[in-house]
Amino acid sequence: MRRLLLTTILTVAFLAVAYTMTGAPARSTGQSAPPVGDSSSVIRFVKDPQMAPPLPDRDISGAVVSKANWTGKVVLVNFWATWCPPCREEVPELISLQRQFKDQLQIVGISEDDDTAANVSRFAKQWRINYPIVMATPEVISAYGGVPALPTTFVIDTQGRVVGKHAGLHPMDTYVLEIRALLGLPVEARIETFADTGQLFLKNAVNATELPGVNLTGLTPAQKKAALHRLNAESCTCGCTLTLSQCRVNDTECPVSGKIAEQVVKEVVHGIKPTRAPQTSKPPGV
Repeated sequence: MRRLLLTTILTVAFLAVAYTMTGAPARSTGQSAPPVGDSSSVIRFVKDPQMAPPLPDRDISGAVVSKANWTGKVVLVNFWATWCPPCREEVPELISLQRQFKDQLQIVGISEDDDTAANVSRFAKQWRINYPIVMATPEVISAYGGVPALPTTFVIDTQGRVVGKHAGLHPMDTYVLEIRALLGLPVEARIETFADTGQLFLKNAVNATELPGVNLTGLTPAQKKAALHRLNAESCTCGCTLTLSQCRVNDTECPVSGKIAEQVVKEVVHGIKPTRAPQTSKPPGV
């Protein structure tokens, strides 16, 4: 069921991206080239980044995967699957990116395939993937806050902290800019920081003071506090197993969480007691 849902979402997303991109993503000319980007480019990294969650100890070939080997490198943790069209589109670009930055970058693929590690390994050999791949586990997916779409890539700095996240297919120039900036190489771009209110780890949606598609204007400070408390305590019923706040951050188009959130705000404004039970399940990333 999850694979079918992801396939449908990803197919639509992939087609949209494919037709809006003008040809193949531009490639950097190498680390010795002049500064990458332009004066209008903006790089956004999270403020107060958290350490990257651990990954499985062994990759699909049986080799040890150790965060100790990441020291001094930028790391891209890429959630993907062999059946995912945008992922297959992205794989050659990631191979090129790993080759370009060599020992200064470590890409790690997290396969969400239902297939065996042996079959994923055959795919990796056929495509000549030059970075390690591990099989996803529920614990890994949860630790990274839940992965609603494939591909999703987490950007980790040279100190092992998660500083960025990209859901869906992105031009490689986006990653080149970020990698160079994190390595201290010249870039012509402005660096901005933002507080994580669920954009990286869904558990941090509890810190949000605004939520996508939820109109909190006109509420008193006490009403807003009460509404946000309920949105973080009550579950969405769309089947995502997330709180209403997490679902709004995770899927801004979800009609179920949108409708329930609207009702919650109305009830708070009119002093109506909740009719739904608070969440009892453990949120992602906790």
